[in-house]
Amino acid sequence: MAWQGIEGHDQVVEQFRRSLSRGRLASSFLFVGPAGIGKRTFALKLTQALLCERSAEADLDPCGKCPSCLQVVSGNHPDVDVVSKPPDRTFLPIELFIGAKERRMREGLCHNLGLKPSQGSRRIAIIDDADWFNVEGANCLLKTLEEPPRRSLLILIGTSVEKQLPTIRSRCQLVRFSPLSPEVTARLLLERQLVADAESAARLASLAGGSLAQAEELADPAIMAFRDDLLTQLAKVRWDSVALAREVNQFVEQAGKEAPPRRARVRLTMEFAGEFYRAVARSLSGMQATGDPTLTVAANRAAQQWPGTPESAAACFDRCQEARREIDRMGMPNLVVDCWADELCRLPQAGYLAGK
Repeated sequence: MAWQGIEGHDQVVEQFRRSLSRGRLASSFLFVGPAGIGKRTFALKLTQALLCERSAEADLDPCGKCPSCLQVVSGNHPDVDVVSKPPDRTFLPIELFIGAKERRMREGLCHNLGLKPSQGSRRIAIIDDADWFNVEGANCLLKTLEEPPRRSLLILIGTSVEKQLPTIRSRCQLVRFSPLSPEVTARLLLERQLVADAESAARLASLAGGSLAQAEELADPAIMAFRDDLLTQLAKVRWDSVALAREVNQFVEQAGKEAPPRRARVRLTMEFAGEFYRAVARSLSGMQATGDPTLTVAANRAAQQWPGTPESAAACFDRCQEARREIDRMGMPNLVVDCWADELCRLPQAGYLAGK
């Protein structure tokens, strides 16, 4: 049975139970795993369990009804700080950790974590979006990581170890969260009535890579229609880069005027395209293309008329990954899309090798 309604992470629960039963809970943890699999929800439920007024810590069984549990859920527990990257920033600002300039070291997460617990048995801080630390922000956290305050717990949440700065990675206990199984993802989609039938749920679950958030996003018919059209266009191999960029930019603009959802749609486009080129590279190398039928058909069709080598298909995949990184560094999604489409039009040419 899923712990506290959180699917797929019972082994992590047991890991914490063992540590607590031995009285050896670390002071800093780094949670890593794909986006949208429940890491933040787990961190908040763990916080509830550690601060619950009715249950012992080692039981990890928060009642969910005491004042402390309710305060954690509502986000106003005096001993809990939760920070994340602002939507309009491309990194975690140092003000979150050490306060604004006029109040340096007198406010912020590091200051608060060092205070004596005012209500519970410990102080807890959660840093979401830990993938977005810059060097300056990470340095602000070093003293807290190296000399953690007594009865404090710091949880950082990211998607992979590779995205963490060495100064952060080496000072935290690593906790890996596995992707949700397709069966669990499909069941949750049906339970939340996000799809009409089991067949649709199974297809979305297979595309989501173990991420429920990704599956929920793909449940939007407009997004799936765009994906299918994009794969059809890319399968032609030779296409008009200007026309493709225009179609992608129209899809991006449909997200509205705010920058965060527009950037999210560019990232989603690059994920769809990267998925396609990875399948093409597999097909060209003699391996069976994997994925849903739409992707398999598109990749095999492209492989039959591909003008270059498997390496050039891999170079196209790398270009999509690069574009995903660029969109978080640049403030002009249209420019990223235009450059990406132009380069993809040239990369498949025969003899192209990644890195040349």
